[in-house]
Amino acid sequence: MSKEFVDVLVIGAGPSGCVSSSYLKKNNINVKVVEKTKFPRLVVGESLIPRVMDHFDEAGLFPALDKMGFEKKLGARFLRGDEVCIFDFSDKFGEGWDWTWQVPRADFDNTLAQEVINKGIDLEFETEVIGIEFNGTDSITTVKNKDGETKEIHAKFVIDSSGYGRVLPRLLDLEKPSKLSPHSAIFAHVEDINREEGTEGTLISFDIIETEVWLWVIPFSNGNTSVGIVGPTEYIDKLSENGDTAEALRKAISLSDYYVKRFGNVDFLFEPKHLKDYSCSVKKLFGDGFALTGNASEFLDPVFSSGMAFATEGGMTAAKLALRQLNGEKVDWQTEFADYILYGVDVFTTYVKEWYTGNLQELFFHQPENPDVKKKICAVLAGYVWNKDNPFVKKHDTVIKNLANLIKMEKQQQ
Repeated sequence: MSKEFVDVLVIGAGPSGCVSSSYLKKNNINVKVVEKTKFPRLVVGESLIPRVMDHFDEAGLFPALDKMGFEKKLGARFLRGDEVCIFDFSDKFGEGWDWTWQVPRADFDNTLAQEVINKGIDLEFETEVIGIEFNGTDSITTVKNKDGETKEIHAKFVIDSSGYGRVLPRLLDLEKPSKLSPHSAIFAHVEDINREEGTEGTLISFDIIETEVWLWVIPFSNGNTSVGIVGPTEYIDKLSENGDTAEALRKAISLSDYYVKRFGNVDFLFEPKHLKDYSCSVKKLFGDGFALTGNASEFLDPVFSSGMAFATEGGMTAAKLALRQLNGEKVDWQTEFADYILYGVDVFTTYVKEWYTGNLQELFFHQPENPDVKKKICAVLAGYVWNKDNPFVKKHDTVIKNLANLIKMEKQQQ
């Protein structure tokens, strides 16, 4: 069996793996990336939030992405019947990017991966991790390519950015159930032939069908749009008695008074995909010689598009800490990685939970709007969930519930 020797092995060539490998390469680290699939490939997670832009910029990936002309995302719109709430990322609490993109991930991820290759990083597609052994922080990873050939990769550190593949959690028995209630999604792309001109046609929107059920609409710059339905798994399963995803998604679209005319009669560009019980978690985020990032660690819910932000946050943080460790510095992985990442996860978990209780929706649609409250919530939705100067970050576990209760009391008194 052949052998390779590297400083850092990155598993997965999605956004997290590309950010971490690019940062390490920029700092003269011998890094290798292995990716199980062949790019381009279809994957969900098409709505980004501004925090990711910091990571793409720092990793030197922003220029290549910016050239692609992806649809700019300046905020997000939430609909509930006749009620409308629009967040503008330029009108938020604190510093940070005012925009991001909404993207077909096949094109977006392929652009990232090709730029990684252009930077001189060794990236192997169609290469699957089938085993790993650790000796302290050193590791030997066994991989198999598309021809069935195996080899060993010796590394001083491993960053698992394998997404839903969850390579190390499976191999090292690190998986555990999510704290969130089971939800599922069905989505597809359509040729958006009924798209209106201007902002209405390109604005990313979330149409609330019921408190726990919502339709996403994510327009792309190529004229296609991603449409998906999210809800409790039991609800999603009942949309089609025989599990027909196309029937289920058409039924979901028919429930949207706002979007049924735009999407009710358009063809799906592929058989709609069903993501069942998508939330996941792990027992720990790191160990001797490895760190878990993105969906390989925690995935919450698509409602606030936080998935890629946590992936790139984890990828960048792990890369910086691995670099310090390789340079002989002692790194406190618990404090500087696990506690840091999980703080942000906890903040967003609160917002996801309070979305599905209806409390956050009370704040979104309350009239008249409170501009100060809206700015602070907007900063969270933009991904700046580590800014403890924002009381909607620092007091996330109580502030939403308390404000929602006040609004409900006002309504009762009226």
